[in-house]
Amino acid sequence: MPADRDHDRDASGSPWSSHALEEEGGPGYAVLPGPHMTPSQQLADTEGIMPSGGEAVSTGSMFRQILSVFTENKLAVVGLAIIVFMVLFCWLGPVFYHTNQVNAQEALVNSNQNAPPNGPHWLGTDNAGYDILGRLMFGGKNSLVVGLLAAVLGTTWGALYGAISGFFGGWVDALLMRIVDTLLSIPFLFLLIVLAVVFHPTLTVLILVIAFVSWLVPARLIRGETLSLRVREYVQAVRVMGGNRRRIVLRHIVPNAIGTIIVNATFQVADAILLLAFLGFLGLGVQLPQTDWGSMLSNGVTYATQDYWWEIYPAGIAIVLVVVAFNFIGDALRDSLEVRLQQR
Repeated sequence: MPADRDHDRDASGSPWSSHALEEEGGPGYAVLPGPHMTPSQQLADTEGIMPSGGEAVSTGSMFRQILSVFTENKLAVVGLAIIVFMVLFCWLGPVFYHTNQVNAQEALVNSNQNAPPNGPHWLGTDNAGYDILGRLMFGGKNSLVVGLLAAVLGTTWGALYGAISGFFGGWVDALLMRIVDTLLSIPFLFLLIVLAVVFHPTLTVLILVIAFVSWLVPARLIRGETLSLRVREYVQAVRVMGGNRRRIVLRHIVPNAIGTIIVNATFQVADAILLLAFLGFLGLGVQLPQTDWGSMLSNGVTYATQDYWWEIYPAGIAIVLVVVAFNFIGDALRDSLEVRLQQR
């Protein structure tokens, strides 16, 4: 240390006092913390020499990340609003808009057949005298219930089936996938019609029939996902620790494929509503006095040549809106869950 700098030593014997550094380097030198400073001064001076790497921002919980990406998709937000509106329309609508949707004779006494929209009947009446708007609520409830439950059952069974097939591999995988391939080779609409004809079409039967033809695609998707998940380190660790196969499939394989399962389930709801509409259009849907949007559309097409538009457009528009809304939600969920997996 040069002699001319000895006077810059502080009381502790350190030559690097803040006074010396400020005189020697001026503004180009940082002031290092020393023992002569109080803790608050040391903290303040240390901030001056910390590397600048940008501001640390907390991304929040996983749910908040998914919600943030989901809300960025405006079409998905619109689709969610449509679904919420339809649920409120079908379940709360009858509370405020009272109509008879069970007794056909009473409906004919209180209204005319095929009446156009008027004061008492906002969307007119059908050939049986039922109010179209009330019928739309009544049939929409059945369509949404069948679509949701059939999608849940089909996706759940398909996910378990595919996870078991992909995890065990070998002859088990070959056998299970050949069953899936055989069923997929049969036109699903033909298979659906056969099942609907064989069994009496009640709501419960329709849910089971649609679920039976809906589990095949999820099974193949989850099987492919499982083939990549079963070789991951955490699955191998569970095996080494003595975890049984049932625990590995239910606690590790299926939960880690939940993104694919959820996205596929939203598309399955839309497909199930369309399948129910197909059956209703062919006269194989729910039986009177019950109805669904497909049955309403089929009944309206019968009078299409007579310009009874109010018997066709309401049910058709409702089907299109709900199916498109679920597709929008499925696309947004896929993007959201992919972002979560990339940031994990």
